[in-house]
Amino acid sequence: MEQDFDVVIAGGGLVGPALGLALAGAGLQVAVVDPAPRAERAEEGFDGRAYALAAGSQRMLAALGLWDDLAPESQPILKVVAADGRAGEGCAPWPLRFDAAEMEGGPLGFMLEDRFLYAALRGAMDRLTLIAGVAVNSQHETPAGIEVGLSDGRMLRARLLVGADGRRSGVAVRAGITRSGHDYGQTALVAAIAHERPHEGTAYQMFMSTGPLAILPLTGNRSSVVWSERSAAADAIAKLGDADFLGLLAPRFGDFLGEISLCGPRFSYPLGLTLADSYVAPRVALVGDAAHGVHPIAGQGLNMGLRDVAALAEVLVRARRLGMDIGRFEVLEQYQQWRRFDATTMGLGMDAVNRLFSNDNPILRAARDVGMGLVGAVGPLRRAFAREAAGTAGALPRLMRGQAL
Repeated sequence: MEQDFDVVIAGGGLVGPALGLALAGAGLQVAVVDPAPRAERAEEGFDGRAYALAAGSQRMLAALGLWDDLAPESQPILKVVAADGRAGEGCAPWPLRFDAAEMEGGPLGFMLEDRFLYAALRGAMDRLTLIAGVAVNSQHETPAGIEVGLSDGRMLRARLLVGADGRRSGVAVRAGITRSGHDYGQTALVAAIAHERPHEGTAYQMFMSTGPLAILPLTGNRSSVVWSERSAAADAIAKLGDADFLGLLAPRFGDFLGEISLCGPRFSYPLGLTLADSYVAPRVALVGDAAHGVHPIAGQGLNMGLRDVAALAEVLVRARRLGMDIGRFEVLEQYQQWRRFDATTMGLGMDAVNRLFSNDNPILRAARDVGMGLVGAVGPLRRAFAREAAGTAGALPRLMRGQAL
């Protein structure tokens, strides 16, 4: 059995469906191939996973017609505080602060639980063809396009195959795209907590000597915690019971939100940097973690993936309207030129920040504390950093500006 599409997308997480909806909304015939057998994430209750959506990402979801349903479930990020930290001591005396009141266009971003975002994307998939429970296991370029083999024996034909299949992208491997990067020797411990006092929409990024600790506001008196530790220590902490886990987290967390308790399961995952050496190959393009897997500092991973989606969709739709073959390398190279330098710079920048702050050298500690204090004291520089974090700086694709394709 063979089926014809303009674009086949391998990967049914968040980035792949977002791209599918953007392209289908512009009239392209799209198939999303999702190895997951069913929409399990949309059916489960709160599991602690959440994302810090930059303002640009929120505008994109609005342009796709999803935000009206998501807005009531989101928590606006009104302030961000970044500082050095030590267990039991709290923030350093000169934290870097960003305030939405200084920015145009509303909050710095929004916190949104995975279950709501996934369900919204999955619920809109009737606009395209969703093939669930099977995987892409082969791809072969032809004179007219690309043939995509599925694990159930079906063959799909398309102009373009997009890899949205994660850091170990099979699409990238089969296309001969190599990767660069390294392991951080850190593991992220992720949990959701309830707390006594309101967070007032403030996100905290504390840089501990063993890795950064992010405390991100959720709806109600709840926050998402992303606690990065050296891997050996993190593995031991992950095995602790909830009470002992909280006993180690509390002195790092501080008491500014009062008593804390767990309100969901805990997760852990190893951290590393992985960058695809090319985002495109003949009849192939990569988006999201398939193109770049970065450190979770500032929660930019999903936002980078959504910016890939916005850029690739705009390039493909423009080419289609000009009567061009959307899978031609000349078309795909426009996407690569738009996104690869920006994403690589962001990934390496977060890598440098993690290296600079993940130590307890007193000289470096004093220098970075003074540096953050100076950035915070210079209004235009502070606002420029805030615009970059909010995803509203640079040459934005139309969807990131909230505009239809």
